[in-house]
Amino acid sequence: MRRWSLLCLAILLAQPLAPRGALAFCGFFVAKGDAKLFNKSSQVVIARDGDRTVMTMVNDYQGDPKEFAIVVPVPTVLQKDQIHIGDQAIVEHLDAYSAPRLVEYTDDDPCRQVVAERELRSMGAALMDMAPSAMRGGRADELVKIEARYTVGEYDILILSAKDSNGLATWLTQNGYRIPAGAPAVLKSYLAQKMHFFVAKVNLKEQSKLGFTHLRPIAVAYESPKFMLPVRLGTVNAAGPQELFVYCLTRKGRVEPVNYRGVRLPSDAEVPEFVKDDFPKFYRAMFDQQAKQQPASVFLEYAWNMAWCDPCASAPLDSRELRELGAYWTDPSAGGGPQMVFVTRLHTRYDAQHFPADIVFQETEDQSNFQGRFVIRHPWKGGGSCTALSDYLNKLRERQKKQAQTLADLTGWSLASISSRMPPVAQVAEPTWWQRMWNR
Repeated sequence: MRRWSLLCLAILLAQPLAPRGALAFCGFFVAKGDAKLFNKSSQVVIARDGDRTVMTMVNDYQGDPKEFAIVVPVPTVLQKDQIHIGDQAIVEHLDAYSAPRLVEYTDDDPCRQVVAERELRSMGAALMDMAPSAMRGGRADELVKIEARYTVGEYDILILSAKDSNGLATWLTQNGYRIPAGAPAVLKSYLAQKMHFFVAKVNLKEQSKLGFTHLRPIAVAYESPKFMLPVRLGTVNAAGPQELFVYCLTRKGRVEPVNYRGVRLPSDAEVPEFVKDDFPKFYRAMFDQQAKQQPASVFLEYAWNMAWCDPCASAPLDSRELRELGAYWTDPSAGGGPQMVFVTRLHTRYDAQHFPADIVFQETEDQSNFQGRFVIRHPWKGGGSCTALSDYLNKLRERQKKQAQTLADLTGWSLASISSRMPPVAQVAEPTWWQRMWNR
């Protein structure tokens, strides 16, 4: 069977730089939990400044391009210059930059650490511990008004208005679109809000002329006090829950949901070493647990001012990329330098049962940093003989037990299966009297 993937907030219808300030991070990035780890995922970038919105929608569709179309509710009649084709690579860059990440540290030689601490004490220095329905008939042209018609890139675009949802559904049907059951009821709610409908389908001739073999993102710009995503249309013909990633670019600070619970992704949890080789599996299992335990929630995965990052999973976006996404307030003269854009990455798993209303957002002035971050600590394996080493190994055993329990809690995996994959901690001989005195 053909897989029908949904564009977030849309209904799929068939028809014929060097990072600055990063020195505080005492470890290094080794893996990221990007959107590609999930099937049936949709990505939307929203640049929001006052009432001005630029929304870039990534088409998660697999199939014959001639059978692709989307319908997106929009608050105004869009002019042609308010629609453009986006760059998939830039969205992928933003995804990589803001993705939850796995970082790793390596423990120091505990014996050398004792010597270093003694020397620092003798110098009077302070050592800081840096832890890290049925449709009515009728003539199609009497049911719907075509407000505008454009061809932009490889897409033929219509801006529609209608007086009732059955009329709109009938028009779409009579024009070759197959409407899933339940669509008229959802369309009715948007008509009650006096919204219009952005309809896009692939112009195969233009696509062939342009030479693109994939469907590029579509970006729309408009001014409206409404700051929301009409996700309910994405649930109409969904085969199950959908992953939604929203990347918000703002001037002031973090974006949060108004009508759904906002939850921070677990962060800074220490996990066993083997997670490094299983990070995609770990991240999916971890998010499955979070979505199961806290349904109808929108999870914060990243919040940071792009002027710097700590650590950077990839280089921050430059001014050209940010302006392409709609952050027009950035400074083009800065080139690849720091940009004053606050990035909020949100991730939710939505369906009709848990998301009966569209997601409404608000921009806050909160610029506190947050990142979904998981930590691996590699133990010291160089051997040695000192009191500190024996103490270190005892603490390491307790640390591994805690890491195993943390991983089990985060993923739902069996504690026994986790523990079986963790190497035993070596035993060491007790230090001599002289060694104990030397290491005091």
